[in-house]
Amino acid sequence: MAASAREPGPRELTRQLPSSEEVFRTFIEPRIWTRFYDEFVPREIKIPEVPLFKLLDDSATRFPKRSAFIFFGRRVSYEEFLRSANSFARALRENWGIDRGDRIALFLPNSPQFAIAFYGALKAGATVTPVNPLYTGFELARQIRKSNARILVALDMFKDKVEEAISEHGAKLDAVIYTGIDDYLPGILAILYRLKERKPKIRYDGKKTVKFKELVKSYEPNPPSVKIDPKEDLAALMFTGGTTGVPKGTMLTHYNIVANVHQIDAWWKPGAKGEDIMVGVLPWFHIYGQTAVLHTGIFRAATILVYPRFDLDRILRDIEKYKPNIFHGVPTIYSKIVSRPDITKYNLRSIEVCISGAGALPKAVAEKFEKLTGAKIREGYGLTETSPVTHINPIYGKYKIGSIGIPVPNTLAAVADPEKPVLLPPGQIGEIVISGPQVMKGYLDMDEENKKVFFECCGRRWLRTGDIGYMDEEGFFFIVDRKKDVIKYKGYSVYPREIEEVLYMHDCVTDAAVIGVPHPHVGERIKAFVTLKPECKGRIKPEDIIEFARKHLAPYKVPKEVEIRDELPKSAVGKILRRILREEELKKLQSSEPRRTGTSQ
Repeated sequence: MAASAREPGPRELTRQLPSSEEVFRTFIEPRIWTRFYDEFVPREIKIPEVPLFKLLDDSATRFPKRSAFIFFGRRVSYEEFLRSANSFARALRENWGIDRGDRIALFLPNSPQFAIAFYGALKAGATVTPVNPLYTGFELARQIRKSNARILVALDMFKDKVEEAISEHGAKLDAVIYTGIDDYLPGILAILYRLKERKPKIRYDGKKTVKFKELVKSYEPNPPSVKIDPKEDLAALMFTGGTTGVPKGTMLTHYNIVANVHQIDAWWKPGAKGEDIMVGVLPWFHIYGQTAVLHTGIFRAATILVYPRFDLDRILRDIEKYKPNIFHGVPTIYSKIVSRPDITKYNLRSIEVCISGAGALPKAVAEKFEKLTGAKIREGYGLTETSPVTHINPIYGKYKIGSIGIPVPNTLAAVADPEKPVLLPPGQIGEIVISGPQVMKGYLDMDEENKKVFFECCGRRWLRTGDIGYMDEEGFFFIVDRKKDVIKYKGYSVYPREIEEVLYMHDCVTDAAVIGVPHPHVGERIKAFVTLKPECKGRIKPEDIIEFARKHLAPYKVPKEVEIRDELPKSAVGKILRRILREEELKKLQSSEPRRTGTSQ
């Protein structure tokens, strides 16, 4: 959820830098940024030590008849949501003995089933590990293995991927629970869907392969008794590339996520619960959409408009029909809205507040969107490791274009030396670091990586974000570069090393490097460079490499361009230098020098 800045900003300090303790006492501990909080935002909030599922219990108790979700016109009330989650929890316990600490994987798009399975798993004491619906069978199997998931809840249309994960890639599961999009469609749409779509034939045996809908209907809605330690027990195991690019399990406790929900909630203009309507277009397998939309929406007893995929026509029609007031998105979504030729025929004036993350929001897009809707659109920042939100620009107060904003309540942020546990004063460029209740417990089974990403200073535990930036004199933060080589493609974070590992699986590839090349419409296009074994030269083409990658990677990770070279630039110790490749590509963009490449759109 990172926004980046390219402003000239940090001044060069010529005097000797103050000590970490002095920086902490003078700027960080006093939270100099809080003077720019909107008047209704408290400096400190009380965060209850409760299980995440209590958010649902409370809202369903107070607003049982209110719609929690609207899914293609089908309304699911908070009462039905809670009852279904409780029944699912009971089914997990009685069928498979799921208990505290077990892992449940969700291979689902945004849908009522996702939310029901998520909260039902929590009520059984389990930890949820959401899987990107675009993943291949290979990637699905890897996450199942790394998370030690016992149960997989999957969309029936993903049957082939699930079977590939199990039969070809060694994923071991106690059961697969299938659900269909039509399970929660309104009557006539469900019938039309079944007639139009070729639903896969699945042989259900009631134990290893089970129907989600039948489980929810067959069990009493009284969840098993489970004792949760909110600060220790994991609610979600989110897989991310972290600071190095290798997918790793980010351990988020119940307290981490509950804290971030309260922090986000505090940033909105206060209003009575049970009044908001939110656009739920951000994917819930990702922590941004999951916390900012799903969990925060449930906490506020909001009605969430649910979309399994991005469908701009439907979203615009629904905004007119249901009049949502909160919209979370990424720059590409806002850009598509304002760039639509017929956009003025839609009435979008119900929207009041929008937050943009996962990349820099162009000033022109923000201005057009605000003019179109009358809403306030503000950039924020966060990462999976922080549940995710750490910074947002004030909604009604001072807003600095290009800034990721200021830390949310109960959060300390600073800039540190990238190599040392030393805090730097305003104006100095370094690595942005975070300390707060939303910061993860750590990476799963990665002690060495945890030692690198955490450090102690001034009596606090700090998380290194991997993003390079600075804090100005007023406490606003700016990102100027990335320590890690994450490629931002259409709002997705793509990790070069993960793609390179797949390319190295090709029998003909000897060396591989992947970079992001600036592109005006998608952020960065993914380009791969490879060298081939002698016997493959002239036989293997760039298109062959792209096709190989497509079989092992989600579509958004597949290189859009492959260049075959005789050799790749390397350091004295043999490390491939992506930096050199990026510099060459930038020069190429400037000179438009053609190269022999294959492309994938």
